[in-house]
Amino acid sequence: MKHTLLQCAALLRTALAAFSNEAPTTRMWQGIPGLERTPKNRVFVPMKTTLLRLIPIIALALVPLRAADDPRLEKLRAADDERVAAVRAGDRARLTAIFSDDLRYAHSTGAVDDKVSYTEVLATGATKYLTWSYAERNFTFPAPGIALMTGRTRVKIAKAEGTSEMVLGFLAVWREEKGQWRFLSWQSCKLPEHAHAAK
Repeated sequence: MKHTLLQCAALLRTALAAFSNEAPTTRMWQGIPGLERTPKNRVFVPMKTTLLRLIPIIALALVPLRAADDPRLEKLRAADDERVAAVRAGDRARLTAIFSDDLRYAHSTGAVDDKVSYTEVLATGATKYLTWSYAERNFTFPAPGIALMTGRTRVKIAKAEGTSEMVLGFLAVWREEKGQWRFLSWQSCKLPEHAHAAK
């Protein structure tokens, strides 16, 4: 990313120099392939060629910046934080509010719950999440009103048969419903213990 931005800056200086008919310095071109220098260090690059090279590099540089600045991210992080808090508390009202009516929750064991059954096991305490700690949580937007959440988390769960702790890799789906992000789907699998700390 840093290298891409440096290339952008260098090519921007090239464009400005071409407009002003001033020659860029030798140092400006170090590390940028495909740009020739004369013995006097004056670079002759057609403006059209320069701009054509400039556009894709700027586009690539700005894609991750746009994603990081997406205003939907803050709302989704807040919604997921609320979901985790509601799951740990077993609060029926909060779970009902954050879960989509079409919820499909596929556990790492292969068991699948819908909204009614999953809310019930959480609210009655049949399944109790003692801890929920993300190692990684990312959001992407494949379509309008849809967000994919991927990552890794460590959970500690208490059931009638005892307590278990595990690291999960997951794919979740959020859907915007009447202006609110609601939890639509979850699929997880167990990962090796060291995966929680892996980058």
